[in-house]
Amino acid sequence: MNEETSSVAAELAEALVADGGGSIRSILMYGSHMVVTNPDRHSAVDFVVVVVAYRQFYAALNGAGELHRPTWLMAGMSHILPPNVIAFAPEDGRGGIAKCLVVSMAHLEKALGPAPSDHFLLGRLVQKVGLVYSATSEDGRWVEEQLASARAGVLAWLDPYLHGPIDAEVLGRRMLELSYGGELRPESQQRAHRVFEAQTAHFREHFGPVLEHGVRRGVLMRNADTPSQPGALEVYELARPSARALRRRWRWYFLKSKARSTMRWLKHMATFANWLPYLVRKVERHRGERIELTRLEKRLPLLFLWPRAIKVLLTRPRKEPSS
Repeated sequence: MNEETSSVAAELAEALVADGGGSIRSILMYGSHMVVTNPDRHSAVDFVVVVVAYRQFYAALNGAGELHRPTWLMAGMSHILPPNVIAFAPEDGRGGIAKCLVVSMAHLEKALGPAPSDHFLLGRLVQKVGLVYSATSEDGRWVEEQLASARAGVLAWLDPYLHGPIDAEVLGRRMLELSYGGELRPESQQRAHRVFEAQTAHFREHFGPVLEHGVRRGVLMRNADTPSQPGALEVYELARPSARALRRRWRWYFLKSKARSTMRWLKHMATFANWLPYLVRKVERHRGERIELTRLEKRLPLLFLWPRAIKVLLTRPRKEPSS
């Protein structure tokens, strides 16, 4: 994350906390600005906003004039396919825009635990994230504990998808391929590779201990062919093939997760103000081409945008645009 982005993120977090009326416990930053993977000046800063109570948070934002949605609607939808996704754009976006995943402490603990409902938060938060705000030191420690627990559990759901020699980088790359494959996304087929390259140091630091823990549990064993040169990563392999029941469990989990992720699109349209211009800019950035919507697509997107959306998903470019 560069200095300019860090400053914008800090100012957005400060404004969000001020407007949140004491309901925010922590704010995490993730995504393209955090890992520096081709963001542009239109890209929103990605936040996970951990709140005490949904109704308190949305009522405070409405009181500050920053929500533009009924409090009852937002609080109610928080319990349907959590989290809600909202746009926070103080001063009409002149100071930047934050795309916020709003989640309660209970929902975050469930999403990062051993039995998540889907992969939406887990796949994002085992990557490189930054803690940009905590109400107290205890809140900060609690969030770090949840993140550490999520990283420690990576091997459990990757086990059926691992083959051959495994090191911390292989684990990180496979994790991203599986996470990106678990959602319908407009990015290029190369996106997981690009995100991996931007986070290699993160995976080397955090996934090495995960693999060591796998050895202690008897899931992995050390590979005798580990390179001996300085700085080489320890290499492992599965101690035994994955059980058939385990493979079925996690394949069903990712199928269910993709379905839930796709159903969230309709929810995002209700909770995310000005979602259509944001989505168009995102697709343009990742495809490297200009998109002009028709008048009908702009006025009635739920009726007329689907053919274009399907085409975008079916014709993803193989490579990311260079800028």
